[in-house]
Amino acid sequence: MAAAAAAAAVGGPQPPQPELTAPGLALDKAATAAHLKAALSRPDNRAGAEELQALLERVLSAERPLTTTADGEEAAVAGGGGGPGAAEEEALEWCKCLLAGGGGYDEFCAAVRAYDPAALCGLVWTANFVAYRCRTCGISPCMSLCAECFHQGDHTGHDFNMFRSQAGGACDCGDSNVMRESGFCKRHQIKSSSNIPCVPKDLLMMSEFVLPRFIFCLIQYLREGYNEPAADVPSEKDLNKVLQLLEPQISFLEDLTKMGGAMRSVLTQVLTNQQNYKDLTSGLGENACAKKSHEKYLIALKSSGLTYPEDKLVYGIQEPSAGTSTLAAQGFAGATGTLGQLDSSDEEDQDGSQGLGKRKRVKLSSSTKDQSIMDVLKHKSFLEELLFWTIKYEFPQKMVTFLLNMLPDQEYKVAFTKTFVQHYAFIMKTLKKSHESDTMSNRIVHISVQLFSNEELARQVTEECQLLDIMVTVLLYMMESCLIKSELQDEENSLHVVVNCGEALLKNNTYWPLVSDFINILSHQSVAKRFLEDHGLLVTWMNFVSFFQGMNLNKRELNEHVEFESQTYYAAFAAELEACAQPMWGLLSHCKVRETQEYTRNVVRYCLEALQDWFDAINFVDEPAPNQVTFHLPLHRYYAMFLSKAVKCQELDLDSVLPDQEMLMKLMIHPLQIQASLAEIHSNMWVRNGLQIKGQAMTYVQSHFCNSMIDPDIYLLQVCASRLDPDYFISSVFERFKVVDLLTMASQHQNTVLDAEHERSMLEGALTFLVILLSLRLHLGMSDDEILRAEMVAQLCMNDRTHSSLLDLIPENPNPKSGIIPGSYSFESVLSAVADFKAPVFEPGGSMQQGMYTPKAEVWDQEFDPVMVILRTVYRRDVQSAMDRYTAFLKQSGKFPGNPWPPYKKRTPLHPSYKGLMRLLHCKTLHIVLFTLLYKILMDHQNLSEHVLCMVLYLIELGLENSAEEESDEEASVCGPERCHDSWFPGSNLVSNMRHFINYVRVRVPETAPEVKRDSLASTSSDSLSSLQSSRRPKVLQRENSGTAQVFSLVAERRKKFQEIINRSSSEANQVVRPKTSSKWSAPGLAPQLTTAILEIKESILSLLIKLHHKLSGKQNSYYPPWLDDIEILIQPEIPKYNHGDGITAVERILLKAALQSRMNKRVIEEICRKVTPPVPPKKITAAEKKTLDKEERRQKARERQQKLLAEFASRQKSFMETAMDVDSPENDIPMEITTAEPQVSEAVYDCVICGQSGPSSEDRPTGLVVLLQASSVLGQCRDNIEPKKLPITEEEQIYPWDTCAAVHDVRLSLLQRYFKDSSCLLAVSIGWEGGVYVQTCGHTLHIDCHKSYMESLRNDQVLQGFSVDKGEFTCPLCRQFANSVLPCYPGSNVESNLWQRPSNKSIQDLIKEVEELQGRPGAFPVSISSETNLSKEMESVMKDIKNTTQKKYRDYSKTPGSPDNDFLFMYSVARTNLELELIHRGGNLCSGGASTAGKRSCLNQLFHVLALHMRLYSIDSEYNPWRKLTQLVEEVNSQQGNEEQQPEVPILYHDVTSLLLIQILMMPQPLRKDHFTCIVKVLFTLLYTQALVALSVKCNEEDRSAWKHTGALKKNTCDAEKSYEVLLSFVISELSKGKLYHEEGTQECAMVSPIAWSPESMEKYLQDFCLPFLRITSLLQHHLFGEDLPSCQEEEEFSILSCCLGLLPTFYQTEHPFISASCLDWPVPAFDIISQWCFEINSFTERHAEQGKALLIQESRWKLPHLLQLPENYNTIFQYYHRKTCSVCTKVPKDPAVCLVCGTFVCLKGLCCKQQSYCECVLHSQNCGAGTGIFLLINASVIIIIRGHRFCLWGSVYLDAHGEEDRDLRRGKPLYICKERYKVLEQQWISHTFDHINKRWGPHYNGL
Repeated sequence: MAAAAAAAAVGGPQPPQPELTAPGLALDKAATAAHLKAALSRPDNRAGAEELQALLERVLSAERPLTTTADGEEAAVAGGGGGPGAAEEEALEWCKCLLAGGGGYDEFCAAVRAYDPAALCGLVWTANFVAYRCRTCGISPCMSLCAECFHQGDHTGHDFNMFRSQAGGACDCGDSNVMRESGFCKRHQIKSSSNIPCVPKDLLMMSEFVLPRFIFCLIQYLREGYNEPAADVPSEKDLNKVLQLLEPQISFLEDLTKMGGAMRSVLTQVLTNQQNYKDLTSGLGENACAKKSHEKYLIALKSSGLTYPEDKLVYGIQEPSAGTSTLAAQGFAGATGTLGQLDSSDEEDQDGSQGLGKRKRVKLSSSTKDQSIMDVLKHKSFLEELLFWTIKYEFPQKMVTFLLNMLPDQEYKVAFTKTFVQHYAFIMKTLKKSHESDTMSNRIVHISVQLFSNEELARQVTEECQLLDIMVTVLLYMMESCLIKSELQDEENSLHVVVNCGEALLKNNTYWPLVSDFINILSHQSVAKRFLEDHGLLVTWMNFVSFFQGMNLNKRELNEHVEFESQTYYAAFAAELEACAQPMWGLLSHCKVRETQEYTRNVVRYCLEALQDWFDAINFVDEPAPNQVTFHLPLHRYYAMFLSKAVKCQELDLDSVLPDQEMLMKLMIHPLQIQASLAEIHSNMWVRNGLQIKGQAMTYVQSHFCNSMIDPDIYLLQVCASRLDPDYFISSVFERFKVVDLLTMASQHQNTVLDAEHERSMLEGALTFLVILLSLRLHLGMSDDEILRAEMVAQLCMNDRTHSSLLDLIPENPNPKSGIIPGSYSFESVLSAVADFKAPVFEPGGSMQQGMYTPKAEVWDQEFDPVMVILRTVYRRDVQSAMDRYTAFLKQSGKFPGNPWPPYKKRTPLHPSYKGLMRLLHCKTLHIVLFTLLYKILMDHQNLSEHVLCMVLYLIELGLENSAEEESDEEASVCGPERCHDSWFPGSNLVSNMRHFINYVRVRVPETAPEVKRDSLASTSSDSLSSLQSSRRPKVLQRENSGTAQVFSLVAERRKKFQEIINRSSSEANQVVRPKTSSKWSAPGLAPQLTTAILEIKESILSLLIKLHHKLSGKQNSYYPPWLDDIEILIQPEIPKYNHGDGITAVERILLKAALQSRMNKRVIEEICRKVTPPVPPKKITAAEKKTLDKEERRQKARERQQKLLAEFASRQKSFMETAMDVDSPENDIPMEITTAEPQVSEAVYDCVICGQSGPSSEDRPTGLVVLLQASSVLGQCRDNIEPKKLPITEEEQIYPWDTCAAVHDVRLSLLQRYFKDSSCLLAVSIGWEGGVYVQTCGHTLHIDCHKSYMESLRNDQVLQGFSVDKGEFTCPLCRQFANSVLPCYPGSNVESNLWQRPSNKSIQDLIKEVEELQGRPGAFPVSISSETNLSKEMESVMKDIKNTTQKKYRDYSKTPGSPDNDFLFMYSVARTNLELELIHRGGNLCSGGASTAGKRSCLNQLFHVLALHMRLYSIDSEYNPWRKLTQLVEEVNSQQGNEEQQPEVPILYHDVTSLLLIQILMMPQPLRKDHFTCIVKVLFTLLYTQALVALSVKCNEEDRSAWKHTGALKKNTCDAEKSYEVLLSFVISELSKGKLYHEEGTQECAMVSPIAWSPESMEKYLQDFCLPFLRITSLLQHHLFGEDLPSCQEEEEFSILSCCLGLLPTFYQTEHPFISASCLDWPVPAFDIISQWCFEINSFTERHAEQGKALLIQESRWKLPHLLQLPENYNTIFQYYHRKTCSVCTKVPKDPAVCLVCGTFVCLKGLCCKQQSYCECVLHSQNCGAGTGIFLLINASVIIIIRGHRFCLWGSVYLDAHGEEDRDLRRGKPLYICKERYKVLEQQWISHTFDHINKRWGPHYNGL
């Protein structure tokens, strides 16, 4: 190849080329490039090639840009300046020019792209990218698609989810190895190789020459830049600096890869060509720079603990270090613990203890290839060295992306995978040293998952590069760096080593990338088979697994509490799950069929060998060391799981893979030890080890671990039990659980190993364990679907579950390829079979419900399995919860009224291989235990629990269900009682043993026991034992009796059995050790002397059961055999009435089954029942027993009392909450309740919720209402159009706030301020649409001094974190509602208000005068401000609070800052805000009537007092008082025309009438008289009506106007002219026509004109609509001031009803003929005069400003209710638009984007780019948009966050998935749909300002959101 030849010529120095001297370089780059391209295109291109080489050498010399100093030490300093040097940029420019061969670079790119044949997408992404995974289309579980390919493909109805990539990944679209072709997107479906033309030769010719030099240059930079850190700490700063400098170069390469397939194949050639690499990098020749660079490379290799194998071809000179393969690496390896040194035996052992070291060393040097895997690296191509540096620099993101971008090229993919495998050991070493191991792990997996998910590739690399050997060896080496000596069993002599869970390697999960790769390749069948066939690998792997066997050993603390609770158990459980269990599941998934038997045999064989080694290493004989437990036995579990698989799927004969009896005995010890320890932990015997031990016990059974931990353990015990001697097994169990001593007939006993308080729960533990062992069928014959169903039922019985929590709780096979994928078909079908879906419910103010699944009735009836529930509960309370739910079901369905016992459930049949398990139920030892326990329970010994009885009966029933065959009765009668001399029972069948009578029992008892001292105490001792059998008291017999049996031989027998087995497998060597160990753990010396006593028993199991029945039912002879009445029972035994019930039912069921099994039993039962027991004399009870019984009774009573109290308390609380939350509850503590009109003086009385006293509010001790003040902009969000605003989801949609109420009011005020006098403007409008202060109360009152001391106590109590006491926040002491101020109640008696309400008959003129006088009088106030009383102080302070609630910008609208007019405006606006908001809470009208919606919780009355008090401090000049203009005719109109420069006052027609109303009322002395109020309303109504007429006249067009003018003028002289709208309208029109108002028609007109023709009806409606808002507010005000109820009405009659209510209409007004609004008018002065006066003001203004004059007249009065933005149905539409949207400030995509649901603004949550003066953007926006309240949807979490002032809370999500669940943080990534109800609730809380009360979890945000 010409290129290679040209490259070869580089070796020697180039003679300087004359054309390319300095001036030549300055030539145009493009021209040079074109010239060179032409030269190279000639057939003989030798000259051209040399020329090009010389140029490249010059341009791309690594000397110039990076290194500035001669010795190359300062490698990281860029050429000259800090940033990328100019030289590098120059070099890049040259490269681009050369590649394009003189053309433009962009055109070149486009040209190359045209030849892209790639059918793969291959888009590479980094962490946090949002991608999709479709399980329906995926072949590999790691399959992923980029969003674009996903949306372009068709995945409807598939099981897909969106996920946020953790480690990065690449899009698999188009790769049929990883996914099915049906899922490809439109772009990648076409196999396009055919129609792409082949690439013209000269297009990429230059690239082939230029790129090798370019990449070499990059490698030189990397070599130069890397300085071996002096200490063992890579100086990351330096590395990052180098990487920053190289950013442009790597980006350039990355861009090249994106040019498509043609360019990628050139790059592949360059990267993998070995000749190029050799020529350029060998470091030969005189080029000093190249030499130096090569030396640096060798040093780097060496210091990494790697050697460069000697290679004569490359080296002319032999490098000194190359020959040796041991590490001569400057002690570097020794420091880092790289395990090379263990190979050379002369090194000093590191661990000090010689034996351990040897053991380690032996393990390592066992295979010779290890060393080469671990230590030798040889690079033959650019690709290999590039990867080397990528690893060395700890996987910089850019490099990783470049290397991955190349993967669509198949040739490259193979080469790269091989290179990656070659560097695997090096990767592990670098990872271990790394400080950023998390990031690095992610980057490694990012690469490896792309390579190893492809089965074909994995197989190829396994065959050609020993991938499996490398992986296992590397894992082994990795773990060996953190081994410690195992302390299990024999601490001194143990040779076993385990991993140390405290090491960073395990604690930080550093090993996971390697393990996950291993799991990934084992998921491919071809690879797994190679692994299972390779014996060497299996041995090594078992070696690896044994490192985890017995790790994290717990030793029980017996004396004091452990000082430091280690948390290493997390690491231990994670390690066992990830490093041992998951590879095991991977292997198991390939052992599914008969043909794979061999594999199982291999694994089992090496597993047993490893176990045997382990037993030897820890010196284990037969007894486990006491007080120790490890939860980690991966070898046992491997063995168990492969056994299970062998029997279930491979039809292997179980016995062929089982070891001998001795091994089985050893195998069962440790798993059994764990089960006993679980019981100990739950009995609080490990309490001194701290909480972490409980954590371990929980993790062991937790859903993600149980099927890799407890399930295999129990299965292994089941296997052992089925093959070992049953008596031995049962006695082992009771001995392990330490309850052997309890199993005695005697009423007292001594337990040498257990404290008395733990005995009961340990006995329960032992019996429960036996029940689980005998009933569980998970691995003993259940099919996968049955297992899934059982698991699901168990979880659902504990609690109703959401779909996702069920998925999480059902233990699935951890290996993803196992077939049962969560969410798979079988999961859904089983779920729908066993459960019903409960859709989410919404109570406003309640918690957000999720969609739940609840068990169907038939599941409770037939499938509820308490055993499974006990096995799967992490918390003991869940068992109780399941039982409670079961009880409730039985009560509800009427099946059983009482407290039921756990039901007995039929089991699936056993697999034949495990039949031996049932022998446990038919062994004498168990029968003795059952008999003893039944006897003890009957006798009330040791206070045994109902649970024990329940388990005993369960075991008996299991035995009856699983008895061998029907025994023949004859045989049974032959072996009569004379046969049993030596033992308790004649045979081992439970059925026959049940009827066997036991007469006498010899017991060992302490001398203190009542059985011994029989002389004086004979009567009491026997009484204490007899319970219901006083007829046959047990006599204490001295003589030995032939029928006596021993019970305490349990342990001894077990020892004997073990010894026999040992002797059978006689291995003398072992026997030497035996005696020692057996004696070692014998019980310590027994303190009290034991004597032997003999008890007369004369009972059989059957008789005990019948007596139990009597005892449980509390009646004599309660049991009557049912078959005597109904013989049918024996024929069809399944009687539903026995299925559910308590102990009595259980006993009856057992007796029935016993009778069914044998005729003899039936006879015996009848016989026992015939011997009618004589009546029992009352029991004598010893004092001690009485004490315990009393104690129990007292406890029981106390418990009942407590329950009763709690229930009562709950109901009280409920009723209180109802009244507190109730909307309309009429309470008697309404502050100013209006009593009947009897003239007794009764002051309003208040209760203080702190001190509890009640009394009036007085001047010096005022009472106040608990209030919450908050700024609100809800009003400002009202819009005037009905069309709802949608959240923008495309660039085109934007939301403009022009039409909001706040914006309109703002515009109006600024218009007025432009043309009129400021002070007058501020009286003409209201503010507070944005940032208005809303006051709400819970209705509770307190003394203000009490409140102050309450605040003090809160300040000292630092626990409360929800609110900030310094800001005055607190919670109401009674109802805990959030509040931040106290509103003083105005002292006054109710009788006054009655006087004020009496209607007076004064004329309107008199009233108008009175009003004017009252307003003029400044201090006519009962509380004079001058005298500083407590009350006035409080009023002032609350006013201050109200002002401080909102921001300054929402208070100051005046042009002169701080003018009193501002405060005046602010105060009456507060009143306006509260009235308007109440109106909105009522739905925008008053049709519903009734009391205030807030019920007793309204505080407007008190608020008015406070505001009025302050308003009267600013008396308005009487000249300017608008009251004058309204009620008097002004004579000299022209007064203000003279002085032009002073701005005029606002014309009265521009005034806002509601504002005028509030000003007038607040200026009056309080309390106000009703007739004054009515008078003010009447006067203002005239103004309002005139405004309506003017607006109407402006709205219509010229013809209409002249018509009306005409018609009205005709009627002007009729009697009712002043009350006819036609007349008034015509007059208004004629008056205004004098000015210029109507002139400016034409252009402007079309906007104003409404196309409808005005009919009288439509005009009437317009006028009414114009006036209604005022009437509503006024009626509300009247309701609050005078306490009158609002009438309810229909919408159409709202106007007339309200005007009657306000006294505008006489109440007797008849409504037959259509109602006319004008009839409400009551003009104080002649209408036409005052109207013309008002119109004159307008005309004089419109003279100059006709436009504005017109705009100001048209007021929009009909605001719609405020709403949040309308959200799209599917969350994905929001997510796709917003999660990539860039921030407007920094143009980057924000990490946490959010969007405001009120106005649609896009904000960055916590984004620093948008921070202004320490406020982050969300907080700022919440202040600007909602005056401190913000509602944001967090795009990446689908959650809504509420900001309220300085606090915030997570509200929940309004998007739910198909199962009615939230998906916070989009973890599950399922499609989400809007939940309308939730959104309504959110909107309701926003409008009603109740976020603070309803949401409980608030926290401070410190302006950081």
